[in-house]
Parts: sequence; C-alpha cells; structure tokens
Amino acid sequence: MPAATERLPCIGVLLAGGQSTRMGRDKALLDWHGRPLLERQIEALHESGVDEVRVSGDRPDYRGVADAQPRLGPLGGLAGVAAAVAGEAVLVVIPVDTPLLSAALLRRLRTELPQARGLRCADHVLPMRLRLDAESRALLAALLREREPRQRSLRALQQAVGCAEIALASDEEVQLTDCNTEALWNEVSR
Repeated sequence: MPAATERLPCIGVLLAGGQSTRMGRDKALLDWHGRPLLERQIEALHESGVDEVRVSGDRPDYRGVADAQPRLGPLGGLAGVAAAVAGEAVLVVIPVDTPLLSAALLRRLRTELPQARGLRCADHVLPMRLRLDAESRALLAALLREREPRQRSLRALQQAVGCAEIALASDEEVQLTDCNTEALWNEVSR
C-alpha cells in the first residue's frame, strides 16, 4: 500500500463493449450533439481530472481494450482494463449510455472518501470508483470464475470490496439516467 503522500494514478474507464441489444444499434456511436456519445463520455472523464482514459470493448479507433472474457458484461470489460493496467491505480468507471453525466459528479466520485476501496452513487452500480490493487484483482478473477451469473457482476464486486456510497442531490440523480432503449435515448437527446 502506498504511503499517505503517494498518489496513485487515476484512470477513467469507459465501459463501451456491450452489444446494445435493447437499443438495437451501437450506443457508443449514437450522435450526441454532432459527435459520437463515446467521445462525449471520454471528454467528461478527462474534465473530471483523471490522468488517462481507457475504453473497454473492441474499439480500435479509441485504442479499446478487449474484455477479459467475452459476454460477461461490465465485469468482463472492467477485468479486461484491469489486466491492461500495470501496478496499482484508482479507476473511475462509467457506462457509455449515461450522456447527462457531468464532470462535476465524476470529480465528486473521484475525490470523496479517498480511503474507501470502492465508491458508488447511492442506489446505483455505475458510475463507481475502485482501488485497483492485488486484492481487487484477485476478487475480479474469482468473480469471473463464478458459475452463477449474479455473482459475475459489478454489484457482487462492490459487495466484496465493501463499496461505500455518496448521496446524490436531485440534479445529480437525473445525470444517471441510462439510455439503453430508443425511447429513453429520444427523450434525453432532445
């Protein structure tokens, strides 16, 4: 564990490797005010103060990182990025389908309760912060081997690390609207 004065690198992780089955087309490439949603999310992560951004999924134009194991959802995407990161780090993990997510809320997630091994917004699995170290890597590996699908989830990882929560104001809560259907997308992107 680093000394109190040693700062770990903070890496933004954009989960963009899903199949977008409910949307019917690639959510990451949806047009968000003239550019792909994926680029909007990368910008929000940079503006929040992360040191670098990694994109999970088969995204060659964005130097995407393949899932550790295909078809395991967000946990597989996070495990793929974790395997590509050397050493310890702090990960700020967001989904591609929350276009209202602000850099300010991500900054809160990045900075509040700095000693917590994991942090998420109350009543939400994503976005989340995770301290990536030997213990969390071992937990990720163990969860990927689970036979029960509910045990191969970000929620199970958060429970295992003892994830803390931050309360949200109503204007922050609306930022976590995930647009995984055409109807939700049309409502939010107006």
